[in-house]
Amino acid sequence: MIISRLSAYLQQHRRASLHDMALGLDTDAEALRAMLAVLERKGRVSRLPSGTPCSGGCGKCQPNTVEIFEWTGAAPADPSAPNGRATPSIPIRACASHG
Repeated sequence: MIISRLSAYLQQHRRASLHDMALGLDTDAEALRAMLAVLERKGRVSRLPSGTPCSGGCGKCQPNTVEIFEWTGAAPADPSAPNGRATPSIPIRACASHG
């Protein structure tokens, strides 16, 4: 998998769990961790603190077992937004692992 595909996924979703990214990108979570570490060093991704609940709100996951990452890099311009600025962070509405 190419790191640009992971970047595009996070830009689109703004915030996602490692598990959801692995499912959505059809790849191994360990491979994603390595790529996320690169993006984190570049300041494009932040790992949210342990215990941060996913934004889906289903409550089926133990918050301390979920690894959540958020896109913090520059988002592509949104031509429909005022002044062509990027849209604000949008949480994922449903957990991919629990529907």
